[in-house]
Amino acid sequence: MTTESLEQTVLDVLIIGSGFAGIGLAIKLREAGVDSLLILEKAGEIGGTWRDNSYPGAACDVPSHLYSFSFAPKADWTRTFAGQAEIHAYLLDCVARYGLRPLIRCNSEVLGAVFDAHNGQWQVNLAGGQTLRCRALVSACGQLNRPAIPALPGIEQFAGEVFHSARWRHDLDLRGRRVAVIGTGASAIQFVPQLQAQVAHLTLFQRSAAYVLAKPDRAYRPWELALLRRVPGLLRLSRGLKYLQHEVRALAFISFPQLMKLFAWRFRQHLRQAVADPQLRARLQPDYPMGCKRILISNDYYPALAQGNVEVVDSAIEAITEQAVRTADGREHRCDVLIYGTGFAASDFLAPMRITGLGGRDLNQAWQAGAQAYKGISVSGFPNLFLLYGPNTNLGHNSIIYMLESQFRYVLGCVQALKRDKLRYLDVKASVQQPYNQRLQQDLQRTIWSQGCTSWYISATGSQSNNWPGYTFTYRGLTRAPEMDDYDCIR
Repeated sequence: MTTESLEQTVLDVLIIGSGFAGIGLAIKLREAGVDSLLILEKAGEIGGTWRDNSYPGAACDVPSHLYSFSFAPKADWTRTFAGQAEIHAYLLDCVARYGLRPLIRCNSEVLGAVFDAHNGQWQVNLAGGQTLRCRALVSACGQLNRPAIPALPGIEQFAGEVFHSARWRHDLDLRGRRVAVIGTGASAIQFVPQLQAQVAHLTLFQRSAAYVLAKPDRAYRPWELALLRRVPGLLRLSRGLKYLQHEVRALAFISFPQLMKLFAWRFRQHLRQAVADPQLRARLQPDYPMGCKRILISNDYYPALAQGNVEVVDSAIEAITEQAVRTADGREHRCDVLIYGTGFAASDFLAPMRITGLGGRDLNQAWQAGAQAYKGISVSGFPNLFLLYGPNTNLGHNSIIYMLESQFRYVLGCVQALKRDKLRYLDVKASVQQPYNQRLQQDLQRTIWSQGCTSWYISATGSQSNNWPGYTFTYRGLTRAPEMDDYDCIR
């Protein structure tokens, strides 16, 4: 379909983003006979976070059989925890297998969208000046797509190379260089060991230590791969067992936080075995309850930090100078390259897009005190807008793919209701959304994430807009089908 014909067409569904969420929903929509759809991707290729995060050592911390679509199984994952390139290749394969490529427009950044209540349509404005129209607009942007860069004094003065781990400079040869890494989160613990082996010196700036457990990762043996290919149901059984193994961990996160002591014991054992120096070990011991920040897994992070060419600095960063990072203790740590491993603006959701709903209501304004949505999918005042991986659907214990597949079914039900009942739009009632989110915040107060630490899970206003405070099977039950009584159904 040409750009000109697209601008004259009213699509049934327009999806923003081509990661797991966007690709998976498009597959389920087409299977249900919804062919009037389009996926918009601002980058030059599909893949979302698994396209962007190509830093050395990038890999998933959920087992491969569980971190893939249940309806598009892959029997030949090379490792129990797949690497970035293999996961990205899996998404590309899904696009090819299900014939989605003609439905994807890359290099198409969405600036904003305005709802036309009279026609029950979204007008979507692109960076190139084009305008598209659709009945249902779906955000599949996720929570981890906009790199967070700390506002450090003097950063513009630094004379060396600077980049974020999600925008890795593969053209730079870091061998023999002095490299400074700011941040010790999920990305840093994967690329730091890769850097340590090649740089002259690595300075790691740690604001707070992370809890890191051993990663039960290994390559699949040839005979295992053969069995998975040839024995019917074995791959599904493997996925089911891994799901149960991870779901039981929710007991510690959600219902009985005292169970986290078992994981804390495993952490101490892992740290003690990997780091002999008691002073370094003390700096790597977190000062907050385990679980209230993301728990990480790695086999080579601690051994890398114990090497002679690595220094862990826990003094606060005061400023960046032309050739160094200056810390609060007065030291200047000279470096040639500065790398941010500082994560993402996870609570901004659809920003910087401007989404305008009924009566000119701006979504970013509506979310000033913290993002919220009904079941993480619908927002009152923004009809026919559906969010995937929206507020309060992130997990600390299991695979986000399971949550996404629950949302696919719900969104599909809404799209089908629009057509079946000849509706102009569906708008979730404020009287439904508000008590739902009040209960959600109350439930969150009982979880491990509210046990006294600051993290990207908690907004500046104190609300928690990221995590789901329950079991994944509970969420699946809630999203099995949309209940029309929850919505104003306007014809």
